[in-house]
Amino acid sequence: MTFRPSLFRSFFLGGFECSTQRRADGRRLDLIAGTRHDLLAREDYRQLAEHGILAARDGVRWHLIETAPGQYDWSPVLSLLRAAEASGVEVVWDLCHYGWPDGLDVFSAAFIDRFARYAAAFARLHLAETGRAARVCPINEISFLAWAGGDMRRLNPCAEGRGGELKRQLVRAALAAAAALRAATPAVEIHAIDPIIHIHPRPGQDPGPIEAYNEVQWESWDLLTGRLEPGLGGHPEAFDVMGVNYYWNNQWLDHAEPLSVFDAARFVPVHKLFARAHQRYGRRIYLAETSIEDWPRASWLRFMAEAVREAIRHGTPMEGICLYPVLSHMGWDEDRYCPNGLFELEPKHGRRVVHAPLAEELRRQRAEFAAFFEGRDAAAA
Repeated sequence: MTFRPSLFRSFFLGGFECSTQRRADGRRLDLIAGTRHDLLAREDYRQLAEHGILAARDGVRWHLIETAPGQYDWSPVLSLLRAAEASGVEVVWDLCHYGWPDGLDVFSAAFIDRFARYAAAFARLHLAETGRAARVCPINEISFLAWAGGDMRRLNPCAEGRGGELKRQLVRAALAAAAALRAATPAVEIHAIDPIIHIHPRPGQDPGPIEAYNEVQWESWDLLTGRLEPGLGGHPEAFDVMGVNYYWNNQWLDHAEPLSVFDAARFVPVHKLFARAHQRYGRRIYLAETSIEDWPRASWLRFMAEAVREAIRHGTPMEGICLYPVLSHMGWDEDRYCPNGLFELEPKHGRRVVHAPLAEELRRQRAEFAAFFEGRDAAAA
């Protein structure tokens, strides 16, 4: 074993759900407020550290920060940032996790300009507060947001048939933000995070169109790096770190159900999907989101941890695994409880209740990875 991860303070990260989109019915979501992470941040981060997690993902919530064009109220993020600092947890901050200020047209030139200025202002704030340049994902899941908001009317801007247009606008904004971040604090670290998927043709179906659609998953990263449509301004230094998101349903039969991991004849081993992403861009890479609901939480972590180890054995230098979300929450579209975290939503005596099976599996995986990186990998021996 020659590879040792060095990107984060711990190999495991905890991600706090921080979506802020407007739904199709006009309701604004704010999952940080909905989970009371804004009020319980100090204890949330302390509990992360107690489980050996010293790195995290969290959100800045642009719609609360920029109260008027060019006017910033940083109080919603300062409480989170200071709580993380007090617990020794370093955060990758999402500047736009699906939502933006009311009255701002995402398709307008003003969107790009305001987003870049807001990004630079946050970079300066972070440096002043911590003495370090920030780790930032400018726009989380450009591909998903373009599909859900630009084609499917599931969330803002609730458009149809404009997914490609929205994706390119978001890429322009992410590129402008990255440039502004680097100008403000040259040591800033830019993350580009999107899902990786694999769609499988149904029996007897022509695989050609499905294979072509699978290639679309790379489009936002290709646009950012200038591999595709360089006139948008993409370039190879657009981002430093690639985050890939993979859930239990990221492989499926075309227009049908998710593919079981036990379908050995068709299921593509996840380590091969990681390898494709790394080979395509050559960036530092990590698993930026993974989870499942309810009782399989521990077994899913075991499955994904082994996929990450297998990726590393085959030469893909995976830098970490983010339990996302680390805190269970209410669903986006209904009041259904989503029990998918290491911590349950409702606190007792000011602390989150721990999902014991997942906590035990996390302890086991931390020990297994420690041995793995020391060269004591039983599977490779």
